[in-house]
Formats: sequence, structure tokens, C-alpha cells
Amino acid sequence: MRTDGVRTDGPGTDGPGTDGAGAEVGRLAATVERLQRQIREAQAAADGRALIEVAKGVLVERLRCGPAQAAAQLDALAARAGLSRLELAADIVNQAAQDRLTEAASDFLAQTSAEERSTASVAVRLRTAESGVLAADDDTQAVAASLLEHALTPLGATAVAVWAAGPDASLALAGCAGFSAEEARRWHYVPPAVATPARRALSERRTVWFPALSVTGLPSIGHRENPGGGRVAVPAGTGGRILGVLEICWPAPLDPQPPQIQRQVEALAELCAHTLDGRAQDGGHGAPGTRAPSGVSELVDLADGLHDPALVLLPHLEDGRLTDFRVHHANPSFVDPAGRPRSSVVGALLLETYPLAAGEGGLLEKAERVHATGEPFRAERIALTALVGQVPLTAVAGISLSRHRDGVLLIWRVEDEAARLAGLLQHAQRLGRIGGFEENVQTGERIWNEQLFSLYGLPPTAEPVPLERLADHAHPDDGAAIGRFLRTLLHHRRPASTAFRLRRSDGVARHIRVVAEPVLDAEGRLLALRGAYQDVSAQHWTEVALAATRDRLAHSEQQAEEHNRLALQLQHAIMPPARGPVDTSGLGIAVRYRPAEEEHLVGGDWYDAVTLPSGQVLLCVGDVAGHGIDAATGMVALRGALRGLAATGTGPGQLLAWLNNVTCHLTERVTATVVCGLYDPESRVLRWARAGHLPPVLLRRGRASSLPLVDGVLLGAAPDLPYEEGALQLESGDTLLMYTDGLIERKDRSVQQSLKQLLATAEESAGSLEERLDHLLTHSSADTDDDTCVVGVHLP
Repeated sequence: MRTDGVRTDGPGTDGPGTDGAGAEVGRLAATVERLQRQIREAQAAADGRALIEVAKGVLVERLRCGPAQAAAQLDALAARAGLSRLELAADIVNQAAQDRLTEAASDFLAQTSAEERSTASVAVRLRTAESGVLAADDDTQAVAASLLEHALTPLGATAVAVWAAGPDASLALAGCAGFSAEEARRWHYVPPAVATPARRALSERRTVWFPALSVTGLPSIGHRENPGGGRVAVPAGTGGRILGVLEICWPAPLDPQPPQIQRQVEALAELCAHTLDGRAQDGGHGAPGTRAPSGVSELVDLADGLHDPALVLLPHLEDGRLTDFRVHHANPSFVDPAGRPRSSVVGALLLETYPLAAGEGGLLEKAERVHATGEPFRAERIALTALVGQVPLTAVAGISLSRHRDGVLLIWRVEDEAARLAGLLQHAQRLGRIGGFEENVQTGERIWNEQLFSLYGLPPTAEPVPLERLADHAHPDDGAAIGRFLRTLLHHRRPASTAFRLRRSDGVARHIRVVAEPVLDAEGRLLALRGAYQDVSAQHWTEVALAATRDRLAHSEQQAEEHNRLALQLQHAIMPPARGPVDTSGLGIAVRYRPAEEEHLVGGDWYDAVTLPSGQVLLCVGDVAGHGIDAATGMVALRGALRGLAATGTGPGQLLAWLNNVTCHLTERVTATVVCGLYDPESRVLRWARAGHLPPVLLRRGRASSLPLVDGVLLGAAPDLPYEEGALQLESGDTLLMYTDGLIERKDRSVQQSLKQLLATAEESAGSLEERLDHLLTHSSADTDDDTCVVGVHLP
């Protein structure tokens, strides 16, 4: 049933009317969607008609005909070329404009195939997007929608954001398309310190491509909805000034794009720059709650209110590019480093006034960056150089650069000599922990610098401590020294100094040195006291540590000298450094022993030549590992043990086997090498064995050769080891050389090479046995600073 035209539920209905209401809502939603689609189609058609009208205007100008004739001519040319009116209109506008959009379209067509050209319609898309931008005027939101629909959707992009750069290098979302309203509200403003893709493009002043946003770790609008999609951020600027950033989003990771696509994107960013420029002229701004200056006149007023020298710089463009800045105004406080008047600077180009500002990292580069990004620049010390008669005049100044609308305000403060010296003194006092003071004796006024308050552990607002009360803040044991200091200063009126221990209120004790002098008038009356305190705690403790170290070193040196003296006495008592020739059982035996170059390197080299009770002659040379008293005592133990074992009459192999067991069981941590021989005077046979030692050298009829190696491991390696014996039949005139490795060992060559050199040196020698040994020591090329022992045996 119906009442007053309103449908109500009655008998026979299926429910409370929800189905009917739902159907009405559905029809309403469909109607709204249809109307929105029609509006979008109408807007697209309007953009297309705008492009066609521009093409008609071009034809009117070139053909000098009326609008109707131009429309007919456009239809005829399109039919003849097999193009639509919109495509032909785009080509006509491209040929007439010759701008960035023309370059982008031409570049794309030059690098695509004929099949791709027929479907691409790049010129149509770009020019249609341009028409939408022009129709939107300063509505950046409509600009973003037009760019996405006409130019970016065919490239696979799904969203776009247009950021406006604020004067403080902040970013404001001027317009977007493809993002939700909630996301746009969340990202309506980005402070200057937040790193985003748009911030990176703004700071680097170049187009930045991101294959996937998640890889960069940079947040941006829509990053939570599509973190893995590709992004590109393009600076949008004109006349050298970056007004904002165009950010384009793709739904999937982005592969490297060809140059023609990159140029299209940059051309679209240039379209955005015109809109952002108009927005700025109308008072648009990046950060909410801020307002851009109304004009250059306000910037001039700001500069005139400053006490420091300031210049108002305006960009100087050539062919649309920023090449320099023109000095528009110099405030009354302006002082030129070269002494030129303001009139000679105002109106001139910055590089004409200061040509050396064009260097890398110079003033011009800083100003260009500030003008482009809006991010201010400050530096405490920068060189300002002017050329006067080709003579460079340089002044060091602290500068500040900031952008205001289209101008740049340059403020500098030249560092004069007095300020520079004061700053240098302040840093020197800080580094040297020096605090200065001055006391007026007449008025009682006391002045401390900041460092002195710090030394005393007092706040800068505290009352300075009078010099007469210095003892109240010092260690009691230093009272006498402070008393002498004050008497010299106050009564004798002479400069004085003393050192004392300062006791601060926070419990910290410091070692302080105070130096002061009296200030006298012409009649010798005391007017003031001035001086300085210096914290010498670090020096004091360093001296204490050095004194303790010197005492320990002296004690250590004394112990080392005593050990060295005992070792040398022990070593020389058993084996003198040089020993004369000995005749034993028909053999001529000579020994040369040379200790290491450094006396503290007392080694373990040893030798022995003795006739045994059996009539045989024991010949041996050994080397205990290590140096010092331990090596010397080990050498004595092994030498005595071998003499005792040799008295048993056994062969050299068995002797070394027993000596090895002695080394393993009766000594601690001792290893040694040795070569041992037993000579039988009746048979003239030398039986010998070695334990890790170099074999003897035989000189026979002027030729030198090493005896064949026999097996034998060094002493102390392991117990119960066998040692092989060798035998040599000596002949009249033979000379046998037994030596330690200190004679031949070198760091830069192998043992075989050193042994070969030894054989050659031995063959060169002539004369007596002692002369031969002296010749070997003289021409030894060893460089290890080890002991050297050589035993020569000659059979007449």
C-alpha cells in the first residue's frame, strides 16, 4: 500500500522492505557511476577538442584563412593522411611548438617500429595531457588526474603525485591521482628532514628511478599499499628553480626504461612546473601555515634591516637556463672585500663582481643549489675573492644563503683580524686547558674566562675566587708553596708561579700551575693582578708513570746485565772465543768461536775435541736452541754428558741415541743439533753421526764437498730414536770442517744455496789451518746474528 507517495510494506510482502530499498540504492549507484563516466568522457573529449582548436589556430596563422576554412583543411588533411583529426592536430602542434613534448614524441617515433607507431599515439597522449593541464589552470589535483589518464596509464603507471617544494625544502602534496583519499591526507606534508624518493630527487636535482620502492627503504605515498612497485621522481622546475617533484608509481617492479620513455617523463614534469609556478604566484606554499614573501621588495626590506652585509640576488637566465645571478640590491651595511662602493656592485652579475666564485664548490654553485632546492646553506668559513687590477683580494667570511620566492638572500660576516685572533686564543686556551683571570686591587672586581670556571668546577654564574684565598681551595700540604707565591706577587710585586693541588667542590682533585704578574702604575702602586691557571694533571701523572717505568726498566736492565754476565762467564769458561792450534794423536785441530753481535744474545753453540782413554779422538760441534742463560746452561749439560758417555768406548750413533734420551728426560724444554765424530789414529778412519745438524765439509786436494747425509733427528724431539753412522777414510792433507748454522744461515736464501757458497769460500782459502778458519769467518755472509762455531781438523 502507499501513503502520500511513499511505499510501505503491507500484507503479502516478503519482508520489511529491505530488498526494495536495496534495489533503489543499486539503481542510484549505477546512475552515479554512469554520470561520472560521462563526465570523464566529456573531460577527455574537451581536452581533445582543445587540442584540435589549437591546431586550427596554427592553420589560421599559417594559411591566413578563417576558422571555418581551417576546420575544413584539417578534415581534408586528416583524411588524406589516414589519421584521425586528433592525431593530425597533435602533429601540427608538435611541428609548430618544437618544445620538450615535441622532442619526446619525435624521439619515441624515431626509435620504434612502424607497427608500434600506429598504436602508440605518443604525440596525441602528450598533447592531450597538456591540454588538460592548461584547462586545469592552477588546479594541481586536476593536473595530476589529466597526466595519469592521458599520458601515464598507457605507460603502465597506476598513480601519480605532484609535490610542491616549500622555501624550507619541505614538500607538500599539491595534487595526486590513483591514491586513496586517506593516503593523500596522510601524506599532505613532508618535513624537510624526512628522506623520501621526492626528497632525493629534489636534493640531487636529477631524475631518480627506483626499480622497486621496497628495496630502497624510503617511505612515500602509497608505499604500504604497493611496496614492491617501481617509482620515478622527477624534479619539476623552470628557470633553474625547482618548484616541486613529479612522482610516478607502477604496480610491479620496474625494468630499466629506454631513453624515449625517460624523456616523456621529464617533459611531463615540465608541464607540472608551469602549474606549480602559477600556484606559487598566487601564494601557494609547501608547508601548511606558511606564506611565501609577496615580492622582491619585501626581500629588499629584510636585507636593509640586517646589521651584516647582505646582497639580494635574482636569477639571470639565458635560453631558459640559469647561468648566473644579478646583484639586485646591497644593503647599507654592505662592505666589499675589495673596498668597492655599493654602486659598483649593484646591477652587476655575481661572476662579474666575484669571478673566482665560479670554482668547484664555490659561492655560485652554493647559490644555484639553494635557488633550485630551496634548502638554505650556511658555512662558518668560506673565501670571498675579488679581482682588482688582476690582483686577487681574499677575505674569509661566514655566509648564509636562503631562497625567498625567486630571489636569493646572501648574508656574510667578514672575519676581521681581531675576531680571528680572539677565536684562535680561545681555542688555544681550551686545548691547553688554560684559564685566564684579572683582579682589580682598587675596586675588588674579578674577571674570569669560561675555561677558568671549568677548571674550578664552578658554573659561569658563580663568584670568582680571589687570589688571596687560593690556599682555601688547595691541598693543605701546598700551603707553604702558595704562601711564597703570594708574597712574591703582592709584597715584592714581581711575577711569580707555583704548582698546587686544587680541591674542587665536586671532589675532583686537579694538579694546577698558576702564573701571575702585578700591574703597576707609573708610581709603582699595585693596580691589578692578572695571570692564568693551567691544568697540568695529565702531565703530572705522565711524569709519575714515566718515573715508575724508568725505575722498573733500570731494575730489569740490571737483572738482564747480571744474567748476561753470568752466561758469558759460563760460556767463556768452557769455550773461549778463540783457541790456539792443538796437536792430538797426529791431528791438527783449531777452533774459532764468534759470539752473536749483541751481547744479550748469548747462545748455545758448543764444541769439543778431546782424546779418550781408548786413544780415539772425540770431535763434536753442537747448537742448543735459544739464547741467554737457559741456552748456556743447556749447552754445558749436553757437553758434559757427551764427554762422559764417550768414555764408554761406544760408537757415535749410540752416543747420540743416549744423549737424546738425556735431553728428553733429564732437561726441560731443550732441543739441540749436534754432529759427533770418533777418529781412530791407527786406521785413520773417522766414524760420525748427526742429530739434525749440517754435515761436515771435506777439503781434499783443493776441492771442497759435504759428507753424505746420514739419518738423525735433532736432540729432544722424541726419546729412543736411532741414529745412523757414517765412515770416512782420511788421507794425508785432508782438512775436515765442522760448524754451526751461524756460519752460513741467511734470511734471503735457502740452506743449499748458503752451503754452496761455503764450499766455494773454503776452496779459495790457503795457508795454515788457522788462516783457513779466519778466512771462513771473514767471508761469512750470514745475517741472522747467531753464534758461530767452526772446528777445523787437519791430517798432515
